[in-house]
Formats: sequence, structure tokens, C-alpha cells
Amino acid sequence: MANKKRTKRFPVLFLSALMFFSLAACAGNTEAASSDSKILVAYFSRAGENYNVGVIEKGNTHIIADMIAEETGADLFEIATVNSYPDTYDECTDVAKQEQNDNARPEIIDPPENLDQYDTIFIGYPIWWGDLPMAVYTFLESYDFSGKTVIPFNTHEGSGQAGTKSSIEEDCPGATVLDGLAIRGSVAQNEQDEAKEDVAE
Repeated sequence: MANKKRTKRFPVLFLSALMFFSLAACAGNTEAASSDSKILVAYFSRAGENYNVGVIEKGNTHIIADMIAEETGADLFEIATVNSYPDTYDECTDVAKQEQNDNARPEIIDPPENLDQYDTIFIGYPIWWGDLPMAVYTFLESYDFSGKTVIPFNTHEGSGQAGTKSSIEEDCPGATVLDGLAIRGSVAQNEQDEAKEDVAE
């Protein structure tokens, strides 16, 4: 009787071991698949004279984009327009306001041919007149974001995200748009350790 009991239990133990190693292998494959996912940080930014930080050599949003790319190992793409914006703050805001009134779609330089290779796309921008810069709309409306994860991030001086997440959701049907991150431009320029902590979190 004792021998028979051992014989009956052996297949159960063997099958349990097989299930354990199969599950472990599946977990390993899932982890590998996650590490293979590609990330893009696409951002619009502007140097020159900016509100509350003076004349700067590197735009506020550009600084945050670099931090995100460093943290995630992402590729970077700058949404740059064919026609550049004025260096002075007042002139730039006038142009930005006129583009918004016209619902313009400024042409951007060398846009990527497609975004099929990317699973996650960070979209970065300053808040201009309570909205996305019109060039960001040009970028969003040039691609199909279905099935992708889109993460907004922006710089501002008091307006937070200004409802821009909803605008991105409208322009990216079929995408999962996360809450994202809003950082003051003055923090991006002058308190970069704090900005890095916010990005890491």
C-alpha cells in the first residue's frame, strides 16, 4: 500500500513542478517583452526671452524632456516649426495668440515618418494662452496613436495643465492618455534637482 501511495503522488508533484517552471518562464517572457517596448519623448520648447525666467539658452520644456529621456531611456524628437518664433516674449505671445485665433497648424521640421515602433509616447509643451502650442496639434494630428500610451508633460507659471489633457485625448482617439506632469518653468530653469525628483516620481 505504501508503495502505491508514493506512485500515485509522484505525478502530482511532477505536474506541480512543471506548472511552477512554466509560470516562471511566462513571467520571464513578460519582463523581457516589457523591456523591449520603445519610448519616445516628443516635445515643443522655446529658448529666448521667457516669462519669469528671462532670456534662456535652453527652453523650459526641453530641460524636462531631457530629464524624462534620461530616466526612461527614450528617444527624443523636438517639435520644431519651419517658421521660428520671435525671441522676445511679447512678440512671441502675440504670434501664439494669432495662431490660436486662426486655429493654425504650423508646419514642423522633419516629422518622424511613423510612430509604429513606439508603445509609449511622452508629449511635452509649454502652456500658451491656456492651451497647447498650435505646433503640438500639428504633431498630434499627423499620426495614429491607437493602442499607445500617451503621457503629457508641460511647463507653466501657474496654470498647471490648463485642461490640455482633454485636448490631447480628443486628438489621440484609441490611445490611453495618462494624467501626466506639470512643472513650473522657473523650477525647470532654476531648481533642477527638484524638477528631477518630480520627473523620477
